[in-house]
Amino acid sequence: MSKTTQENKAKKLKTKVEEQDLELTQKANMETETEAVEETAEVSETAEAETTKTVKVAKVRGKKYQAAKKKIDVMKFYPLAEAVKLVKETSFSKFDGKIEAHITTYDAGNVGEIAFPHLETSSKNIVILNDAVLAEIKEGKVNFDILIATPVTMPKLLPFARVLGPKGLMPNPKNGTLTDKPEEAVKKLSVAKTMVKTEKKAPVIHIIVGKVSQTESDLVENVAELIKVVKATKIKKLALCATMGPCVKVDITK
Repeated sequence: MSKTTQENKAKKLKTKVEEQDLELTQKANMETETEAVEETAEVSETAEAETTKTVKVAKVRGKKYQAAKKKIDVMKFYPLAEAVKLVKETSFSKFDGKIEAHITTYDAGNVGEIAFPHLETSSKNIVILNDAVLAEIKEGKVNFDILIATPVTMPKLLPFARVLGPKGLMPNPKNGTLTDKPEEAVKKLSVAKTMVKTEKKAPVIHIIVGKVSQTESDLVENVAELIKVVKATKIKKLALCATMGPCVKVDITK
């Protein structure tokens, strides 16, 4: 092969390599531009989404709520009796709404158990031991949730300890089911008991203290009992409100 022919082939090969390099460079530039456009679009969409999230719609209260709220001085802390009266007056529900207490405390956690003096009784079936109840127990019938006995009648239950014991139904002086005053025990155990505790992550208590239909005196006694259990020295703020009605701040120092 002549020297001239070899040089021509070398030039052609070099030209072909240069064309391939140019083609690859152009392709890479196009891909880079496409990625840049896509990234810009993603940033725009993200920014738009974040902007949408930050927009909050103000809560609009109804006319009834606004009218009820005008009866209350939101800056004032009312004496308990006056606060209860206002809560009842400003409730605008057509049904018998509940009255709630909202308490801010200094510490979070369980506060203790409360038995409100005037709240719906529990649905538990409580019986006092007598001959009829004893006869049912002998037949294997246990138609009660709580059994109350006196020290005089208690020996009659001893033969059935293996039946009642595992079910937690044997009368016991510690839980008030073995007593000389069974009628009072029934009344006491029938009162609804509730565990008073704050939210898990905040020292705030939300608890029902009664119904709008109850008398003011009954509601005052219920709230007073709640303050007693929580302890006034541990309460930062206490407010009452009906299911449908504005909050009323309570002055716990009076």
